Amino acid sequence: MSRDKANSLKTSIKEQANQQRATQCVFFCTGVITAIWAVIIPYLKLNTGVSDTALGGLILCMGVGALITMPIVGPLSTRFGCRKVIFTGYCLLVVSVITLPFLQSFWLLAFFVILLGAGMGSVDCAMNIQAILVEKESNKTLMSGFHGFYSLGGIAGAALITSMLFWLPVTSSVMLAVCVLTAYFSFYQRYLLPYGNENSGPAFAVPKGSVLTIGLICFCFFLAEGTVLDWSSVFLTEYRAFPLHLGGIGFAAFSIAMTIGRLTGDKVVSRFSGLKVVVYGTLVAALGLVCVLALPHIITAIGGYFLIGLGAANVVPVMFSAIANQTVMSESTAVPAVSTIAYSGVLLGPATIGVVAESYSLPLALGLVGCLFLLVLMICKSVPYQQINTQS
Repeated sequence: MSRDKANSLKTSIKEQANQQRATQCVFFCTGVITAIWAVIIPYLKLNTGVSDTALGGLILCMGVGALITMPIVGPLSTRFGCRKVIFTGYCLLVVSVITLPFLQSFWLLAFFVILLGAGMGSVDCAMNIQAILVEKESNKTLMSGFHGFYSLGGIAGAALITSMLFWLPVTSSVMLAVCVLTAYFSFYQRYLLPYGNENSGPAFAVPKGSVLTIGLICFCFFLAEGTVLDWSSVFLTEYRAFPLHLGGIGFAAFSIAMTIGRLTGDKVVSRFSGLKVVVYGTLVAALGLVCVLALPHIITAIGGYFLIGLGAANVVPVMFSAIANQTVMSESTAVPAVSTIAYSGVLLGPATIGVVAESYSLPLALGLVGCLFLLVLMICKSVPYQQINTQS
């Protein structure tokens, strides 16, 4: 090998490494900001004096903002590149999350929550497009690790902002946390891709074929995750006699398992296959749900939530990797379509669980998630799973 060719190869490897670190950075930062939002919600309620019903409407506003921007991210990424779209979305996140703790007007709060959702939707779609392109360029399984950094960011963000609130007002805590995060983001954002997918399809399209299947699988697991987030504490305190201050242990076990699963998931997917990871992951998650609902013990309940997180960890990353392998829609159109379907699961699922729980019972409502796991097992074989070179 000539010296010039060797130097070119080293440069290419270095560029790929920087692109991977930049992608990890974006996923991590998004996870941290999501955690900050979750932690400061009680303070926003206190500042504005809103009722629980109005607070539920505010939380819904975030989802509305995300669903507004998700469909247009693909065309924007194609035209302007992932770097500019992610940077713009991140600026929306920073401006909105810093402003929220200062607001005392409900309508101003609603506006900035929609703005936060718009930024979250933009970054979420664009960073997944970036992740697909980086994974394809490297020809290695990387998607689970990228999503693992999002989970890791959520844990780190919750720990950071919660510890700060012991010593500082909420406004100062949020500003300091965001400043540290922005310094990290600013260093790596230059390595984000200056391009997106080639525009080989319409800007907006109804998902069909394998893209629709991928979207439905993501919907099922996003709904399951949203259900664990919103209802695990209620279930444990009302049906498993957990003290109120320990109600969050179930979600903590779920989050830790998901983070571990995703950070080790790339090796698992490389060794086995995307289909096996989805099938066995779904079965493990279903087993965890059975442990939670059927075994009336504290340990089995916590273990059940851990199994749900472990089983669900790599299903969504495998689905996003599969987008690169389908030929029904362009990636710039498919990613926003899948993200929109998936995110609707987070919005609709927990609310639907609440309606069924009020009409019948919470255990019965949670048991319906098992039907979604069965649906995943029925349709997952039709997904065009990514073929990755395992020698890397």
